[in-house]
Amino acid sequence: MKDNELEIPNSTITRDTREISDPTGNLYESVAVIAKRANQISAAMKEELVAKLDEFASDHDNLEEIFENREQIEISKYYESLPKSTIIAIEEFLHEKVYHRNPAKEESK
Repeated sequence: MKDNELEIPNSTITRDTREISDPTGNLYESVAVIAKRANQISAAMKEELVAKLDEFASDHDNLEEIFENREQIEISKYYESLPKSTIIAIEEFLHEKVYHRNPAKEESK
């Protein structure tokens, strides 16, 4: 495994809530950070998928061409098989790959 690559499971696994809360000291704050990162990942993946599928778009597709375009089907299947953005975000968070800060905590110091 390279330094910037994580081993990301393809399905949901049970997590220790203490492990999730340790980086911030608060479980709910950790979940909020993970949720924001998951939204970023999801948006980036959607943007990438739309860009790849737009290559196949044309103004004059007939119904048979739409249902028989193998490249589009393969691209869609690939993206469906990727781990969910929340799982990626959790792994990044637990391996300290996500930058986060709480301005309210910084002001009180």
